[in-house]
Amino acid sequence: MIDWSNYPIPDMRLEAHFGDRIIPAFCDRPANLWQMVAEAAAKNPGGEALVAGTRRMTWAEVAEQSARVAAGLEKLGLKAGDRIAMLLGNRIEFVLTMFGAARLGLVTVVLSTRQQKPEIAYVLADSGAKLIVYETELTERVPDAAAVPDLIHLIPMTATSGLQFSDLTEHACEDAPADVSEEDTCLILYTSGTTGRPKGAMLAHFNIVHSSIVYEACMGLTSADRSIAAVPLAHVTGVIANITTMARCAGALIIVPEFKAADFLQVVARERATQTVMVPAMYNLCLLQADIEACDLSAWRIGGYGGAPMPTATIERLAQKVPGLKLVNAYGATETTSPSTIMPPELTAANLDSVGLPCPGAQIIVVDDQGRELPRGTVGEIWIHGGSIIKGYWNNAKATAESFTGGFWHSGDLGSIDAQGFVRVFDRQKDMINRGGHKIYSAEVESVLAAHPDVVESAIIARPCPVLGERVHAVVVTRNPELESHVLRKLCATQLSDYKVPETVELTNEPLPRNANGKVMKKLLRERLQ
Repeated sequence: MIDWSNYPIPDMRLEAHFGDRIIPAFCDRPANLWQMVAEAAAKNPGGEALVAGTRRMTWAEVAEQSARVAAGLEKLGLKAGDRIAMLLGNRIEFVLTMFGAARLGLVTVVLSTRQQKPEIAYVLADSGAKLIVYETELTERVPDAAAVPDLIHLIPMTATSGLQFSDLTEHACEDAPADVSEEDTCLILYTSGTTGRPKGAMLAHFNIVHSSIVYEACMGLTSADRSIAAVPLAHVTGVIANITTMARCAGALIIVPEFKAADFLQVVARERATQTVMVPAMYNLCLLQADIEACDLSAWRIGGYGGAPMPTATIERLAQKVPGLKLVNAYGATETTSPSTIMPPELTAANLDSVGLPCPGAQIIVVDDQGRELPRGTVGEIWIHGGSIIKGYWNNAKATAESFTGGFWHSGDLGSIDAQGFVRVFDRQKDMINRGGHKIYSAEVESVLAAHPDVVESAIIARPCPVLGERVHAVVVTRNPELESHVLRKLCATQLSDYKVPETVELTNEPLPRNANGKVMKKLLRERLQ
């Protein structure tokens, strides 16, 4: 078995949490998110904390401004346990609002700027949010009062009349931070809702602190690190891998409003960014930039990735273009507060088909349909336990009971664990293709397609077939209008069993459809084939 014994992992012990769960917990840890922010301000007060364009804030300034936000929220009558919502893009105010709410003991409900009015109305009503801070240009998406009876305060970033965000920071905070238990809910992030209504995952302070410590320890992060947030901050990766992890190590968070490869590379070079956490397609887009070699990327040392396998060809090209970059695969979900596995960077090249080892304190098992653990190497559903696993879903006891057993979260992913402890993820249960009895995992085929230099990303889905039940269909995003489907089929045929080779290929230059959390909506792609 390979483990994290060669890494400076803080001491852990077993503790009782969330009722009857027995969880490995870090012995020395902040009690809540605000204490983590306060510790960063004490440790590195003059160090850069947030950078967005020309705006720069130190950790002392972030703590002071966040406390002012807390004071402003308190003056509006909000108290510990109340929910407030954020409909904000990647900007400094996203971080200040989240930290300020944590200081006051509020629960922050995170909305995506990609969500539309009906979706936003459902989340606000379900969470009972009393206040929403939102982008001024998204005013039309704020639901009507009748649809959200609990919503009292509407605060745009800017306004010609009435409250606006700057009003929240008018008064200094004179009160002590709220007495917040580490098991109290800090954030509610609504899951994708690919089947039925979205569920509000309750991330407790305990979960957030543990995940942040895991990232810090396993990636070797310090106050000298500079993380660049190119993914949406409103996603669990942005919140945890970027925002709270930088708070934990008192490093700098560089915020870009959206990912555009050419601009991103310029920011990485200019700001001397050291760490990223992105999806493989974003790294591929960087490699497609003609001027990548003109950018000074020498400070970029950690390239975290997840959501899809990193093709060998991409790894080889990154090694040529950014030789100092160590690639770190990670696997997680909203319900795992981001990381549940991480690949030690020195083991990435030898284990390209694995998402890594269970994070310190995490227990991962693979089970059959009856919840019985399967032998090593056998494919089954992945169940995950540990300090980063959420306590349940907001206002949804039924979904909580269906998704959790003895503190283990049922991931819905099919995977395996080998004798050395490496975890492999093959597919979502609902996305596996059954072609005449042959089981085909889309991730395997997508990984082969991603190795082609003209492929930006792809999605493998099932095409209904009256004879075999399902056949393999590929939707491929390419920037080369001359790429032909037979070239990709031939590539697959050289590396895959014949029944796994896509029988039909759809080529497009349009991005794959994604939900508010950034996941590819294969259900929509399948519906196109009906």
